[in-house]
Amino acid sequence: MNGIVIIGAGECGVRAAFALREKGYRGAITLIGEERTLPYERPPLSKGVAVTPKLIRSEASYADAEIKCMFGVSADRIDVDARSIRLADGTTSPYDKLLLATGARPRLFHGMEGCATLRSDLDAAAIHSAMRPHAKIGMIGGGFIGLELAAAARKVNADVTVFEAGPRILNRAVPQEIARIVRERHVAEGVNIVTNANVSRADRQTVELSAESAFTFDAVIAGVGAVPNAELAEGAGLAVNNGIIVNAAFLTSDPNIYAAGDCCNFEWHGRRLRLESWKAAQDQGAHVAAAILGMSEPYTKVPWFWSDQYNLTLQVAGIFDQTRPVQTRAISDETGIVFQCDDMGLLTAVAGIGPDNAVSKDLRILEKLIERHAVVDPHMLADPSQNLKRLLKAA
Repeated sequence: MNGIVIIGAGECGVRAAFALREKGYRGAITLIGEERTLPYERPPLSKGVAVTPKLIRSEASYADAEIKCMFGVSADRIDVDARSIRLADGTTSPYDKLLLATGARPRLFHGMEGCATLRSDLDAAAIHSAMRPHAKIGMIGGGFIGLELAAAARKVNADVTVFEAGPRILNRAVPQEIARIVRERHVAEGVNIVTNANVSRADRQTVELSAESAFTFDAVIAGVGAVPNAELAEGAGLAVNNGIIVNAAFLTSDPNIYAAGDCCNFEWHGRRLRLESWKAAQDQGAHVAAAILGMSEPYTKVPWFWSDQYNLTLQVAGIFDQTRPVQTRAISDETGIVFQCDDMGLLTAVAGIGPDNAVSKDLRILEKLIERHAVVDPHMLADPSQNLKRLLKAA
C-alpha cells in the first residue's frame, strides 16, 4: 500500500496528517512542503515586528506519529492514472489517496509586481526590517493583512499610509459599523488612510495613483488578496474555479484526490466559498481526514476570522451579504457587535470588536447559533440585556 500523500505542509495539511493518526489510520502518511523549515503558523507574521515563527507541531511529534516529512521540495505533476506525483527533484511519490492542501499566495495586480508581499516567515522578516521609527511605509490594501501591518508599523513609530481601492476599509469583510471603529482607531494612531485610491503602478518604494499623483516610501507592501495555488490540480485535469472544486466530503473531480484549506472551493449554506482562514484550515484538515477514512459527516463549521490591531480584537463568524441590512446589538467608541439574519430569521453572520477579548464570549455563542441554524428574533438579539446563553439553550 502506498498510503496517503498530502501536498502542502501548512495548517491544513499538518492538521490532516495528525487527524488521520488520531482517527486510527495506521498506513503510510507522507507530508510534502515547499519550505525547508518545519511548518509554522502564519497569522502571527502580520501582527508584530519581531516575529519568531511558532511551530504548528514540534519536530519530534512527526516522528512519533510516523509521518514521513519531505520539506524543501515541490510537486511538479500529478499522474492521476498511475496515482503518482512527480517531484521537482526528479523523484516520484505514489499514493492511494492524495490530499491537496496547497494553500494560496499573495495576489499582485498588474503594475504591482515590485511590491513586497507577506506569506512566509522570510517575507515577514524583510517587511519587519523596514519598520523603523519614522520610516515611511506604504500599504496597498485596507483588508486584514494591510491593517494589521499598519498597526505593527505604528507600534514602532513608522509613518504609515494605507491605500484602499474601495470606498472604505474592510469593505468585503465586515459591515460599515465595525469598519468605522477600526478606521477611527487607525486615524487616532496616526495612520493616513486614502480610500477610492486606484493604484496605477507601484514598486518597493513608489505608489502612483496617476501621472500627477505619486508617493515615495521606504517600503511599499501589497495586501490585496490571495490567489489559490491550484495549478497542480488544473494540470491534473481536476475541476478548478476560484480554487479546486470539492464536494461535501472535500473530494475533487478525481475519486482518489481530495482538497482542503485555502486552495479549495467548497459549498456552505447553499453557496460556494473559498476561505483564507486559519480556523477554516484547521477545521477542514480534520474534516477531510475523516472523509478520506470514510467517516465524514456534513461539514457544518462556521467561517470564522479574527484580526488583532493595536489592543482591539475583531472577530467575524459567518459570511455577511453586503447588500442586506445589519442590526446592532451593542455599539460604543471601540466596542460593537452587529449581526445579520436572512428572510427566514436564520442568523447568518455576526461581527464584533472590542479591546482584547471584550466580545469573545458573545461571539462564541453567536457562532454556535449560526452553526445550529438558529431562527432568532432580531429585536431580542439586538437587546444587550437579553442573555445570549438562554437564547442558545432555546435554539
